[in-house]
Amino acid sequence: MLLVPPQLSETEATTSSTISVPWENCKFASEDLHPVLIMLRIQAPLHYHPMTAGPRWRICACGNIQQGTSSLHDAEVNSSRYGERKGNRKHPGAYIDKDGEARTFDRKKISRKRGGAMRGRGWKYGSGFVDGVFPVLSPMAQDILELVQKGTDAAKVWEALDSVPPTHALWDDVLNVAVQLRLSRQWDPVISVCEWIVHRSSFRPDVVCYNLLIDAYGRRRRLGKAEAMYAALLEARCVPTEDTYALLLRAYCNAGSLHRAEGVISEMREHGIPPSATVYNAYLDGLLKARCSEKAVEVYERMKRERCRTNTETYTLMINVYGKSKQPMSAMKVFKEMQSLGCKANICTYTALVNAFAREGLCEKAEEMFEEMQQAGHEPDVYAYNALMEAYSRAGFPQAASEIFSLMQHMGCEPDRASYNILVDAYGRAGLHREAEAVFESLKRQGMAPTMKSHMLLLAAHARSGNVARCEEVMAQLHKSGLAPDTFALNAMLNAYGRAGRLGDMERLLAAMERRGTSDVGTYNVAVNAYGRAGYLERMEAAFASLERRDLAADVVTWTSRMGAYARKKEYRRCLEIFEEMVDAGCYPDAGTAKVLVAACSDERQVEQVTAIVRSMHKEAKTLFTI
Repeated sequence: MLLVPPQLSETEATTSSTISVPWENCKFASEDLHPVLIMLRIQAPLHYHPMTAGPRWRICACGNIQQGTSSLHDAEVNSSRYGERKGNRKHPGAYIDKDGEARTFDRKKISRKRGGAMRGRGWKYGSGFVDGVFPVLSPMAQDILELVQKGTDAAKVWEALDSVPPTHALWDDVLNVAVQLRLSRQWDPVISVCEWIVHRSSFRPDVVCYNLLIDAYGRRRRLGKAEAMYAALLEARCVPTEDTYALLLRAYCNAGSLHRAEGVISEMREHGIPPSATVYNAYLDGLLKARCSEKAVEVYERMKRERCRTNTETYTLMINVYGKSKQPMSAMKVFKEMQSLGCKANICTYTALVNAFAREGLCEKAEEMFEEMQQAGHEPDVYAYNALMEAYSRAGFPQAASEIFSLMQHMGCEPDRASYNILVDAYGRAGLHREAEAVFESLKRQGMAPTMKSHMLLLAAHARSGNVARCEEVMAQLHKSGLAPDTFALNAMLNAYGRAGRLGDMERLLAAMERRGTSDVGTYNVAVNAYGRAGYLERMEAAFASLERRDLAADVVTWTSRMGAYARKKEYRRCLEIFEEMVDAGCYPDAGTAKVLVAACSDERQVEQVTAIVRSMHKEAKTLFTI
């Protein structure tokens, strides 16, 4: 419900005024404005001609403290005409349909489709816009957006918004700004604007406002705040929408609170609301991002048991789940199931399938799906090209990845930062560090700032070639760019020291990582492998024992590296003992493990024994998930 200030008389409402409010200690992009001279100027025509655009309240930073008032010719309309026009709005519109029948329509709904009011409407989940229409910002909304994006703190934003008299136009403008901020993933400004509506404005917040806050707090992993907004929504007697539950589910998954996510589903059932595909898709999306693959498959099976109507988004999400779990054939089964049910795949579905094969370096299958995507009438975009490049990179064909990069440019599709990163990685994996360096420099020439991942991939490329000096230069360049090296970059540097035999430098870096708490399983995998290659078995066992002390579980790489140290010394029995420990720990061996066991053999009898073990492993091999 909109509250209009009662103190405005009809005479006052037909004049234009300019309000100047001092605004100290405010930081703007332009530093040449003196803080004392910065004012908040609000031009406020409170009445307008019915045939012209609505009133504009313009908020801007101005260096001139002398503000003049001006009269507007569109305020010359008499109040009776305005009242008559306003009264006519209450009546529904009428028209004659194609069959000659007289029908009526809701004027508000028609205007909404053209970018009108959003109050009480909600927005399509996952898209960031309302009813499939992007918000159209008025001049006033544009001013508010610019003000919020200048980095001003919440108190200053609230102060500015407090100065604008509440009108229907202001409600739409503020909410349009919040949705626009959501589109650009600026969560803190979304919170600032929507909290003003809830706590400071005279407007009554609706479900859209609460949904925006639940979404923003969920993205920031502030579950307490997200739950508080849901409770406030219920206390305000707003009816939760599917989007409300979907956003809560994603917030819980994002924070790893899966038991609370299940509670959301239970609460929906208690209120007699069966979860729809929108809600389940949000759940799957959250589980995918949280890398909870087994739970995602369980939810997908539940959807089918409950006969919940799946859609293209559902299948695309499940293809991504299996793809990231390194089960491309299971992803293909989902795709075939989708086709059998007559559900049409979109370009995202095909890209997810190409990615599933790309992660395993299955070039031929990735190419096949890429061609099928084009045959289905979908023009490849940068994400599809990147997925195909990734397939060649993982398979060890950097020249093929380079050809796809050139093809993308030839077809008028501009490569993005990820395209350059994939090409750096492709050359780095093949040991072509000079080519990787050239692509990295090309990225900078294109005006794109290298990210942490860009530096990390270049670092890994030089580490593989044993160029420790260049690795140290890349680390220095990383610090110079204002980027703090993450665990992946530090692991790459650790690996460079280990490969070069500079174990003293490796140990110093490892100790620093342990003090900062940035070490992970990959860190100790590098250490175990480096000590094993150097023949320092006691140090290797100490590094392996460090995993347990830090509550980290050894993976297949850790176990295989440990076995490899003893295999080099032909200690066959010790390798079998470690193999048994590995299986007892619930870690499943891979092809690399089998190679290490064979390398430990010193006679035909041992080779036969290892062959029997490998065959039994192959027979018992099962996919992690079943469909």
